[in-house]
Amino acid sequence: MKITVPHMGNVYIAVEALLNELGHDFIIPPQSSKRTLTLGTKYSPETVCLPLKLGIGNFLEAVELGADTILMVGGRGPCRLGYYAALQEEILSDLGKQVDFIVLDHPKEDFAKLKSQVLPLIKKRGIRALLRGLVLAWEKLVAVEKLERTSHYVRPRESEPRITSRLLEKILQDLRDANTITGIRRVCRQGCEALLDAADKTKNVRLKIGIVGEIYTILDHFSNLDLEERLGHLGSEVYRTVSLVRWLKNHVILSSLGLYSNKPLINQARGYLHASVGGHGLDSVAQTVKLAEQKFDGIVHILPFTCMPEIIAQSILPRVAADYQTPVLSLVVDEHTGEAGFQTRLEAFVDLLARHAKRAEGGQELGKPLSLSRR
Repeated sequence: MKITVPHMGNVYIAVEALLNELGHDFIIPPQSSKRTLTLGTKYSPETVCLPLKLGIGNFLEAVELGADTILMVGGRGPCRLGYYAALQEEILSDLGKQVDFIVLDHPKEDFAKLKSQVLPLIKKRGIRALLRGLVLAWEKLVAVEKLERTSHYVRPRESEPRITSRLLEKILQDLRDANTITGIRRVCRQGCEALLDAADKTKNVRLKIGIVGEIYTILDHFSNLDLEERLGHLGSEVYRTVSLVRWLKNHVILSSLGLYSNKPLINQARGYLHASVGGHGLDSVAQTVKLAEQKFDGIVHILPFTCMPEIIAQSILPRVAADYQTPVLSLVVDEHTGEAGFQTRLEAFVDLLARHAKRAEGGQELGKPLSLSRR
């Protein structure tokens, strides 16, 4: 099998480790681009969200490179992720693309079905290779997140323009080449040290901005127009509240064992939202409250156009901004989002935060709460 997956940031690095260990050819789609988005938009229903459209574009470009099997995840709850694979398979079939879909659903939903989906993946090298592949993939995912967190600290302090992004790109390539746990951890440790060495410790970074929202648009650099990089270059240190490692640990591993509860999130969001609304809607509200309590200078909420869980969160966040006097900027992205307008809004928000922080330091009245949620 020649297997491909949709892009979501640097997650492909972990998937590559797993599939290589299982003895399959992994066809990495070209990095998402305007062509990817154009293809996905052309063949997708107009009102579906951006992640599905980009996924279609990724698949079409991967099929051009020889992919014959698509690995996707399923979903449950109000988020439309659970319908992606069925719709994408139908779209590709209508286009005459002969590909097989392997859809990995939550093990708690239908373990027998999950087992039947996994069998084609492991029949070549067996269960031992699967276990080793999962361990290597996990280690690489942990390393990717640690390297990205370090880059968030370094970027507003970098000693020369763009050095953080250049270093990170090279380190991630080294991480792809590592094929042992020891090697992965060495690359991660040395990579973090190299990134920190690129920081100018004398630079005073005044602003710290939290990022909340839908997981795909937070993790995928193309769909969020390099949000974290742009904020870093504007002199702000960013903190990403979404962690795929933490999500997998909570919602796949612990949830399968009956050991996960979202009560801490509900307690954090108390007074604003009292139950899950699907996707990361509850997380967005709870994390915004938490960041506001931790005195972050501002919060950016990013979501795909028509994403129902995040639209619910978006309607609540102005109240959080008012209660905690913490500026919140909501950014809605789709195929029509323009780079120039996106950059202008970020620049205005960072400038607003700087003035807001300066007034707070001077003990001045902050005035009305600041919540910007227009598209």
